[in-house]
Amino acid sequence: MSSEPMRPRSRPLRMGHLLSHAVLILGAIAMVLPFVWMLSTSLKPPDQLFTVPPTWVPHPLRWDTYVKAMSAGNFGRYAMNSLFLAAANLGTNVLLSALAGYAFARLRFPGRNLLFVLVLATLMVPYQVTIIPLFVIVRHIPLFGGNDLLGQGGIGWINSYWGLIVPGAVGAFGIFMLRQFFQTLPGELEDAARIDGAGELRIFWQIMLPLAMPAVATLAIFSFQAGWNAFLWPLLITNTDDMRTIQLGLTVFVQQYSTQWDQLMAATVVATLPVIVAFGVGQRLIVRGIAFTGIKG
Repeated sequence: MSSEPMRPRSRPLRMGHLLSHAVLILGAIAMVLPFVWMLSTSLKPPDQLFTVPPTWVPHPLRWDTYVKAMSAGNFGRYAMNSLFLAAANLGTNVLLSALAGYAFARLRFPGRNLLFVLVLATLMVPYQVTIIPLFVIVRHIPLFGGNDLLGQGGIGWINSYWGLIVPGAVGAFGIFMLRQFFQTLPGELEDAARIDGAGELRIFWQIMLPLAMPAVATLAIFSFQAGWNAFLWPLLITNTDDMRTIQLGLTVFVQQYSTQWDQLMAATVVATLPVIVAFGVGQRLIVRGIAFTGIKG
């Protein structure tokens, strides 16, 4: 019985791996480079900000720039507002998206498919298109901000936490993502729970939701990031300094005729850290959630 010798791995396959790794490395460098430049600029003395060629490693390091940046505005208040907005965005999106996603995936009711298509259709509408109608709705909320029962006479939810949080409380992306995940779970779990006398809410809360934790964690991180990085909507809805978020607070360094680039970069580094930490902690859960969500479409 003759046996063929093991063939070495083909050169084209090796070259393909090398090429793919080279492309990934170049992409990683392109993504990281702006952050490195931001950190470098935040530590530069003023005379090294615009040197040619640029200075990547400043000397000496100016750590006091961070102290000046944090004392330039009410950044403690800005950070608390952003943290509150991000936490509220996380909580409402996870809870409401999980409930809606479970209903679309596991429950049978008239008009389910049509309603889900309408929810998905909202993903096709650019957010900027809905800004003005949304502002008008928030402005005329009845019985809030001095408004009467018809929504007239006051400012509604303008410059309030209600106005910051409620418009982003749930989105079609989260509903779609969790609906796709719930569809991958075996139906035998529900059948066994119903035989034991469990209701739909108990099945959802005690059986299905714990199994969907990878997708829930993924949505939680995305929701936290969206709330923390929100800029356009807080810019339109707030008009006092105590309601500003940290992204709006960065504008204190942009003046009419000049910009304090070193302090702006220092404050931006601080504003970026929570999102970096969130992604670092939940990186594996994000990968698992996205992978499982794409199993069934």
